[in-house]
Amino acid sequence: MENVLVKTPKPPSLKSLYGLTKPARRLSAHLAQHPDLLVKMPLKYAAGVGALGAYAVGRTLGLKPAPVREPARGDRRFRDDAWAESLPFDLLKQHYLLAAEAAESLVAQTPDFEGKEAEQARFWLGQLTSAASPDNVPFTNPQVVRKTLETGGANLRRGLANLLEDFSPEQGQLRISMTDSSAFEVGKNVATTPGKVVFRNDLIELLQFTPTTQTVHKTPLMIVPPWINKYYILDLREDNSLIRWLVGQGYTLFVISWVNPDSSLAHIDFADYMRLGIMEALNAVEQATGERRVNAVGYCIGGTLLAATLARMASENDERIATATFLTTQVDFSEAGELGVFIDDAQLDMLEQQMERRGYLDGATMAGSFNMLRANDLIWSFVINNYLLGEKPKAFDLLYWNSDATRMPRAMHMYYLRNMYLHNRLVQPDALELDGVPIDLRRVSIPVYLQSSVDDHIAPYPSVYKATEHYSGPVTFMLAGSGHIAGVVNPPSANKYFYMTNDAVPPSVEAWKAGAERHDGSWWPHWDAWLQVRSGGQVSARQPGSEKLPALEDAPGTYVSA
Repeated sequence: MENVLVKTPKPPSLKSLYGLTKPARRLSAHLAQHPDLLVKMPLKYAAGVGALGAYAVGRTLGLKPAPVREPARGDRRFRDDAWAESLPFDLLKQHYLLAAEAAESLVAQTPDFEGKEAEQARFWLGQLTSAASPDNVPFTNPQVVRKTLETGGANLRRGLANLLEDFSPEQGQLRISMTDSSAFEVGKNVATTPGKVVFRNDLIELLQFTPTTQTVHKTPLMIVPPWINKYYILDLREDNSLIRWLVGQGYTLFVISWVNPDSSLAHIDFADYMRLGIMEALNAVEQATGERRVNAVGYCIGGTLLAATLARMASENDERIATATFLTTQVDFSEAGELGVFIDDAQLDMLEQQMERRGYLDGATMAGSFNMLRANDLIWSFVINNYLLGEKPKAFDLLYWNSDATRMPRAMHMYYLRNMYLHNRLVQPDALELDGVPIDLRRVSIPVYLQSSVDDHIAPYPSVYKATEHYSGPVTFMLAGSGHIAGVVNPPSANKYFYMTNDAVPPSVEAWKAGAERHDGSWWPHWDAWLQVRSGGQVSARQPGSEKLPALEDAPGTYVSA
């Protein structure tokens, strides 16, 4: 057999582990000032272990004692029946939960340890306790034990083969497969709504979609998606495509498709995304339709850019955007959510140094940060499936899109992280300039629709609600069920989740929820009703590719596949 030399990755340096070691050092320093906690916490843990011993005796005697600890609601790690039915596995599970609880209490009960440093310590402790879960170990996971006995270890051999496929010796990185990527092809079975590319520059392709109704609303609709991922999260399948649904509701729909930037675009900054993205798209929409005013939609960071652009336009009396809809969008980052654990001066300095050579942040690095926010579901569940059970991941369009990550240009990304997440300057009047023009969100007086999701961990709904304090025009806030993605992509045909509405906009989101009405199903029709009355009368359907703006190629275009 030919010998194959596999280059092993270098061990991580202390510098690369700064996000972990810094909060650990701070926590240790705080605990050193309160030695009583180092006594109380082990005693409490020991009491839990003692109760677990009594529980074990009760079960051995045939009794049915109440568990000492049970998994939190939504924790899917211990769904296998053996975790409850087999006493050894049951005790292992409960002991782990006791230990994880004790670790978490180190942060929660340490006096004077709060704010950003406590959030970081809590996050990294959570990463460690997730990694230490017994279901991640072959001989303490009952499902893996059964599979190994049934197959004579073939599952572990297949798992090793899967591991070697996912490991890149050249880059020294393990990229865990989350789906069967061979099952999908952009333009073939995802991103299939018919349309044309009607405009292109170095940063965007503008897609105009083919109408399916004889007449359409007079005012065009333009979507500004995030550039952290690709636009087709809104066009995955025919039955869950927001793009296809909006076309069916009679809107002339345009969607920006961002380029996947390389080193040549390292200099592109936030203002370039405004100018080459939204502003040039507005010009193109006017050329294509003859309509000067559009209704705009911004999703996530695309919404943050839209808000900043609206403030810039307002300062120059540019009224080309008639209404704005924001999907899971933050403009006030004072309560930014779990991504904030990666944001402080030192970590951003390190990130900028990492991007210096290539001029961009690799898409896999960005995706890895997001996956860490839900490590049990988006990391460890695939470790178990792929490497311990030896299974190939199933075909899942959402995870295919999630894995189709994009790169972040250095100048834009650092501007965004420092000015929004770190210093929260977007909501500070005239604290930011775009192309030399100071911006103030209070100048935005057009009607605004804010969509948020109750389980969104990237843009938490209390953070989204803070935008109501900063716009001066009429604001409609809506809270949908589920999270950052499923809360948005929830078609009426699915009959899933719920949404909450309240015509009032009180100072706090808690007061808003107290007076809100809950509705079953999708929020899309509610938004459509809001949008229709602000979209003008009916005109003949507009086909993409007019004489003034000829079609360049079929949707989904070229940029989405790069």
